[in-house]
Amino acid sequence: MIAVCNTSPIINLAAVGKLELLKKLYGKIVIPEAVYNEITIKGKGQPGDREVTTSNWIDVIHIKDNILLTSYAAELHPGEAEAIILAMELNADLLIIDEHHARSIASKFRIPFIGLLGVLIKAKRRGYIQEIKPFMDNLIVKAGFWIDRELYRYVLETASEL
Repeated sequence: MIAVCNTSPIINLAAVGKLELLKKLYGKIVIPEAVYNEITIKGKGQPGDREVTTSNWIDVIHIKDNILLTSYAAELHPGEAEAIILAMELNADLLIIDEHHARSIASKFRIPFIGLLGVLIKAKRRGYIQEIKPFMDNLIVKAGFWIDRELYRYVLETASEL
């Protein structure tokens, strides 16, 4: 399985000490250089920095289509744009990305995607975590991850925690 990941899921999972869920669920993940730079240069010393630079299950790959990158430069952050392009170039099985606009662009290209909360639901279904609620609460408090009330409730219902 080829899973390409954007910045936000890595940083947020690292902030709550659960980045290894990506490894358990997908084996290896692939990130483009822009995501690597966002985490290790701009985010030096922040959650995800050490994990990304030392993990042997996170591969960094350079994108080839700079023309497409230029066309999305005004619409998306560099990491989002490169993650979508890399997913296309690798014919990835999955793109792990949270941002709504980036997901709508991924949909136009028929790239399968999942967000961080979807990762938590999948982790619970596979038995890697027992409950999602404590992780969502930690994401909100420790990482500043914003979750709409309706989405919060929907995730708990989906995970059979309500």
